[in-house]
Amino acid sequence: MTADERSLHAAVTTHMLLETCGVAALLVALALALLEPARAGGGGARVALALVVALEGCWLHRLYTSAHEAVHRKLIPGRRGLNDLLGQLLLLPLAVPITVFRKIHAFHHGQNRRDYEHAALDTFVTDHPNSRARRLWFHLLWYLGVFAGGYFIHGVVSILLFVCLPLPLARRVSPAFKGWRRRDQLRSLLCVALGIVLHAAIARSCGLAVYTVVLGAPMLVFAWVYSLLVYIYHCRATYGPRVRDNVRSLRRHWLLSWWLLNFNEHVTHHGDPSVPWYRLPAARRELPRTHAVNQDIATIGAAILNLLRGPVIVARGAKPEVPG
Repeated sequence: MTADERSLHAAVTTHMLLETCGVAALLVALALALLEPARAGGGGARVALALVVALEGCWLHRLYTSAHEAVHRKLIPGRRGLNDLLGQLLLLPLAVPITVFRKIHAFHHGQNRRDYEHAALDTFVTDHPNSRARRLWFHLLWYLGVFAGGYFIHGVVSILLFVCLPLPLARRVSPAFKGWRRRDQLRSLLCVALGIVLHAAIARSCGLAVYTVVLGAPMLVFAWVYSLLVYIYHCRATYGPRVRDNVRSLRRHWLLSWWLLNFNEHVTHHGDPSVPWYRLPAARRELPRTHAVNQDIATIGAAILNLLRGPVIVARGAKPEVPG
């Protein structure tokens, strides 16, 4: 970065972090202000509180997306310690260790839909692809995963595996554990513990009702939103070794692009993960002709409806059709 680029990046990042934390604080204040009127039986207050709780949960996704910048070491480039500290603070309410987030995310970028068995969340490999019972089971898993918060649970289990599995066993479980060290494991365990302590401290010091409206219920909303959105840019996209092209972008919507920090520009992000969020629209990258089929979906609504098509179920050992 040039001096001017560093100055611009610092200003934009500071504004984004202040906005992210400021909106979070405002929503918490609104939830607390509405709690007593809602408990007193006010119907309007209850509706308003439910809306605020839903917004809190959605805004937890903004914290997660902001931390994604730190995962790619572009929140505070050149200052790894500060970058990771800020990223971890953003993830603390979610009890997600940034080290685990980075490790899983690196595997996603490096192996994205390489074949049926690598980083393809919508694809189920089985010895009995024509079994009606097996197909019903896979469809149930998929729909629970994307529409009932299941992929959030999948993420929690992944974190637990990273922080709990003995390293020799972990490396045999998945190639995602390659390079995973004891130091990383202990640091991640500490971050999970700090997140749990935060939840417990709020519940103990402020009471269960306050905890429910400021963190407990919003976490449930976040689990649903995260699961719904986690694979919309890749569901039923191409497979093959050109992993950065097995993706789609979605049309810009001013509100959603603001909320998700231009994550709709997903082709550009996968093409060059070092591009900061605010430069993604200007740096827009188009898919090559061989992978243009992935752009058959334009909007976030259509991408969510695309999830209803269900999973891809294939026979073990089958090879995907590779574009180009």
